Amino acid sequence: MDYNSIQLQRDGAIAVLSLHRPKTMNALATELQKEMLHALAAIEQDDGVRALIVTGSGRAFCSGADLGTMAPASDESVGTRVARMMRETSVPLIQALRRCRVPVVCAVNGAAAGAGASLALAGDVVVAARSAYFLFPFIPTLGILPDLGATWHLPRLAGSARAMGATLLGERIPSEQAERWGMIWACCEDEALEKTSRELATRLAALPRGVALEARRALDSAQHNTLDQQMELETQGQQRLIDSDAFQEGVQAFLEKRRPNFD
Repeated sequence: MDYNSIQLQRDGAIAVLSLHRPKTMNALATELQKEMLHALAAIEQDDGVRALIVTGSGRAFCSGADLGTMAPASDESVGTRVARMMRETSVPLIQALRRCRVPVVCAVNGAAAGAGASLALAGDVVVAARSAYFLFPFIPTLGILPDLGATWHLPRLAGSARAMGATLLGERIPSEQAERWGMIWACCEDEALEKTSRELATRLAALPRGVALEARRALDSAQHNTLDQQMELETQGQQRLIDSDAFQEGVQAFLEKRRPNFD
């Protein structure tokens, strides 16, 4: 498939998906979301891909929803149409990222605003350029709720008090502050972002296949499980993983004092 709103490149075991609508600061138009869904499906089918980097082209990571496409339609209200589009495209996009079998690095190169901030926080490991920032303007600017998983991810990452403040006040959260809050893995110099994200993706690509998905499920479940329930989930996960070839390779590498090869 030829893409118009994204770029998909392959560098060995690493796939790089770039949002590519720089004139709109990579706003999440429906076409862009559909192309991302197609690309993620292709990555799922490619056994050669072991890690994914999601980033933006130009000066922004993603400016959020494309408000220019929200003009009223004659047959349904704007709210009804947007909700339908969210169920058909936007929600499946975040679900696809969270269900991706390979680790996902979000390299935030600039502004991550609105749904763009939600998209960034859906990554497994988020690294941001020092000039980048996160912004949740939904309520103070438009009188609507944060979406695309923001109300789920933000309090889990930054805590409920900071999540509520960010939601109600809509102030910019510089990348250094996002790092201090625990929203992201790291903040780095702008010129080091590509190198940093590639190094992280290279390390993640060396992990056993499917382990990122297992880790997501375990950590996400911990938010609502009791301790006993979580330890049972861990036990079941260990049973599956210890019976895998990857574990046997890990043990052998440990005994031989070498790095494991999880091919």
